[in-house]
Amino acid sequence: MEQKVKRTKTPEQALVSLMNLCAKSEKCTGDARRLMRGWGVTTADAEKVLQRLVNERFIDDSRYAEAFVREKINLSGWGAYKITATLRQKGVDTAIIAAALEQYNDVDTVERLTVLLTRKLRTVKAKSIPDLRAKLFRYAAGQGYDFSTAREVVERLVKSDDQCDELDF
Repeated sequence: MEQKVKRTKTPEQALVSLMNLCAKSEKCTGDARRLMRGWGVTTADAEKVLQRLVNERFIDDSRYAEAFVREKINLSGWGAYKITATLRQKGVDTAIIAAALEQYNDVDTVERLTVLLTRKLRTVKAKSIPDLRAKLFRYAAGQGYDFSTAREVVERLVKSDDQCDELDF
């Protein structure tokens, strides 16, 4: 699929624009390539611009991955699978992704998912306990959490009498 060129830029203009963008927020090499394609910069010129941005530390994929992981875990409540898939889609190397995810341990994952599913439990409309479990599992999977963690948290929440007594079946 061919991407529509919004406004063509020379490699020099692309460099200046990307320097300004990178000074304001973290960008990865995949973001920069995508933007330059949209600006109509040739692949050879884009690689030269990208190399300069990396050399001058405007773009650093490991720094980007660490910031992305921190933001998505703390603010969005995403799990490791969703974060990994999104970073891979942006072209970040698998080793860099793994290193960025290393900073967060599994204990925090269970606590984060418990908070997320407890909040979801208040708004979910289920016809039965199995239906409730299925909806909570689907939500946890959509947020990028693994099956074993989701099962542990869902079973704990569904078995807790005070949570399920409030539900209308």
